[in-house]
Amino acid sequence: MKTIDEFYRLKNTEDFFDFFDMEYDQKLINVKRFHIMKEYGNLIKKGLNSIAEENKLMDFLKFSLLRVYMDFKNGYAPSAAQVWNMFEKGNLSGCSSCSSSLGGSCGC
Repeated sequence: MKTIDEFYRLKNTEDFFDFFDMEYDQKLINVKRFHIMKEYGNLIKKGLNSIAEENKLMDFLKFSLLRVYMDFKNGYAPSAAQVWNMFEKGNLSGCSSCSSSLGGSCGC
């Protein structure tokens, strides 16, 4: 059984997909890595502290990754304004997940 401690030790985007035994398109990951992990970090921030049971938390984390990945696979792309907003806020060192929810290990 996989644990939340193992989740926090993941290093790159592919590690997250492998951890949850999810298939992914490497070309899509190569092109959209930063945006996928940024959206994933934003999504999991909303539920990370509100789910107490580890098995439910793990399900939430997997479902959230699947949801974000499928959004991008189905054509979602952040608008130029969203991307520019990240630059204006000085968030160039990595996605917001790196500095908080994922402890610097999201792989962006």
